[in-house]
Amino acid sequence: QVRLVESGGGLVQAGGSLRLSCATSGRTFNTYAVGWFRQAPGKERDFVAAITPSGSTTYYADSVKGRFTISRDNAKNTVYLQMNSLKPEDTAVYYCAARNSDNYYYYSHTYDYAYWGQGTQVTVSS
Repeated sequence: QVRLVESGGGLVQAGGSLRLSCATSGRTFNTYAVGWFRQAPGKERDFVAAITPSGSTTYYADSVKGRFTISRDNAKNTVYLQMNSLKPEDTAVYYCAARNSDNYYYYSHTYDYAYWGQGTQVTVSS
């Protein structure tokens, strides 16, 4: 069982930045691919970014490419989502998710992931 805990959400003005963290107590975190998703009220949960177990490869939704950066520190069992140039349409609950994976793979669908965090709210004011 992998327990994921997100943190770092909050209220920020448009153009501002936030860094989300996804921490786990799992001792083999470097064998898990991780993704970030977000869900706005009344909408489906959408893919944001993903990273392979070693961190060597990342993948982004077009809507955040160039503004968001996913990274990981396996020694700290933590994955980060640096969000810059935030827009009001980025407002959502952000979730991290994980699944056991070979090193070369990342995943961009909710059904790909076995473990989910509880989510952290990000609100961007105009």
